[in-house]
Amino acid sequence: MIATRRRFNANLQKVRIVEDGSRKRVNVCTRCLKADKVTKAA
Repeated sequence: MIATRRRFNANLQKVRIVEDGSRKRVNVCTRCLKADKVTKAA
């Protein structure tokens, strides 16, 4: 028996990214940042 069901939530960070030539502020998981799936805006 498990007393409480534990949830593993995504580690989200508010990051400015470049998408379609424009900058956007988006919540991105740290796994995506580490894997270079999104490009951070300078």
